[in-house]
Amino acid sequence: MASPKRLTYLSGDCIYVCLQCQTHLASHEDLISRAFMGRTSRAYLFCAAENVAVGAKEDRLLITGLHTVADISCTVCRTVVGWKYLFAFEQSQKYKEGTYIIEKARIAKENKEFW
Repeated sequence: MASPKRLTYLSGDCIYVCLQCQTHLASHEDLISRAFMGRTSRAYLFCAAENVAVGAKEDRLLITGLHTVADISCTVCRTVVGWKYLFAFEQSQKYKEGTYIIEKARIAKENKEFW
């Protein structure tokens, strides 16, 4: 029997969590931009994400051109929360490689300053 994957608990004043199960996904300190679009809603670009499973890679034509991406899902509830940029075909989009898009509609903010 395989042992369960250990979850990473993020620290900081503001943590983005899965809307379905409240698993920590990203820290506000890793937020690059709020000016992105996901499949169905606005999205945030992060330089790092935790507690996500990376799916199969695929080429996807996005607003900014062709990219190789892989969907990411919460490791606890399996909800697809966004995607990881693996490769950008256009030179001007190379900065996205290795970053994560997380859809705003799939996450909530956990503000620790109010605890």
